[in-house]
Formats: sequence, structure tokens, C-alpha cells
Amino acid sequence: MRPLLCVLGLLGVLLTLPAVGQDKLRLVADIWPPFTDSGMPGGGLATSIVTTAFTRAGYESKVEEVPWARALMGVGEGRYDVLIDAWYNDSRTQIGHFSQAYLTNRIRLLQRKGGNIRYQRQSDLYPYSIAVVRDYAYSREFDGDTRLNKVPVRNFSSAVRMLAAGRVQLAVEDEYVARYNLQREPAQVRDEVELVQPPLGENSLHILVSLKRPDHLQIVERFEQAIAAMKADGSYARLMRQYGF
Repeated sequence: MRPLLCVLGLLGVLLTLPAVGQDKLRLVADIWPPFTDSGMPGGGLATSIVTTAFTRAGYESKVEEVPWARALMGVGEGRYDVLIDAWYNDSRTQIGHFSQAYLTNRIRLLQRKGGNIRYQRQSDLYPYSIAVVRDYAYSREFDGDTRLNKVPVRNFSSAVRMLAAGRVQLAVEDEYVARYNLQREPAQVRDEVELVQPPLGENSLHILVSLKRPDHLQIVERFEQAIAAMKADGSYARLMRQYGF
């Protein structure tokens, strides 16, 4: 009887452990090319990095693409397990656990071509209207500055079209995202805007794991270990080159 009891006891312990690889993670992102976009190979750079890391960490995953506000709300409500592409924001720690950064974004302002907007500090931007994507976090200083005249819009395309039409004086976006998307805008939009110097700042890109997941700390830990292994063996660099970074 003793061997049988030992086997049953071991089985009981195993059944209480998290079943990594059997629990499919529900990943979510908005359309944010070249980082996240189901129309791109691998779903975009960020999606490729994150799904590769989770596969190496022993998790199956499924990606859903929804508008940003819905993605963020879904993580808070536990309908999604992981937000793929989150910039750090203090308020978001109330709904999810951030990983360490796995990418760096350079944040840029855009103005109408030939414009004379120059700035050295953020306060120099107070006289101007700035199109911002609703519910995005750009930087702690920028997001928290209530003296900035921010005009919320649905996405970058809306922002840059308003800018080209003269309805706002500035727009803000990650540099790679701006350059990628401008190539897909009509010439009358693309040729009417330009980047402003200097960059507004840099932001780090993280995954945000829903606090509704009791194993959120373990998910982040395994993800970070996989990212470190990918950087060590060169697979991270290969993905970056694949997307032109």
C-alpha cells in the first residue's frame, strides 16, 4: 500500500501545480504597426517578440486585436491575460503587473511642414494644441501636465490628418510608428507634416499581465527569463533585423 500511497500523493501535488503550456494565454493588442498588426508577418515586431518568448517559456498563446481602450479595459476586467504593448503608467499598476522593458521607443512630435515650432522644454509647448491618442501613455511628465492643450483622438491616422488639415498644431507618436504609418497615408497628408526636433523623450515597452491572473508574477518571471535567453542566443536580434530595426 505504501508505494501506491506515495504515487497518489505525488499525483496530488502535481495536480496543484500550474499547468504551464496547457493554459493558453489570451494576449491582446491594438493595431499599432510596425509593432502590433495582424496584417504584418508574425503580427508585427512586438507581437513576434512576445509570442516567441511565451512559447519558449512553455505557454501557448492566442492574440486578439481590438481598439486600445477596449484592450486596456479587458486586461483590467480579466477578459485578457496579457497586454502585449504597454508603456509604463502608474495608474496601470492597478490593473496589471508590468514586465521589465523589452523594447525602447523614441517619442516624437510632428508639425505641419514649414512650421516654426521650436521647443527646448515641455513648457514651451503650452501655446499649442497637440493631438494625442486616447488612453495612451506617452511619458509621466507629458501625461501628467494639465497645462498642455491635448486633443484626444482615436488613433495616429486621425491625429496626423487633423494636423495636415490645420485642426491641431502638433501630434505625438513613436518615431518608428509615425514613419511607418505616414508611408500609408495619402500624399496630401504625408507631404504636409514633418518631425520636430528634439525628440520629446524615450519610452520603454512592456507586457502588462492582468492582476486577475493569480499566477501573474510567474507569467512575468517566465517571460523575462525567455527574453534574456533570446538576447543571449541571438534570436532577439534576428527578429529586430527581420523588421528592419
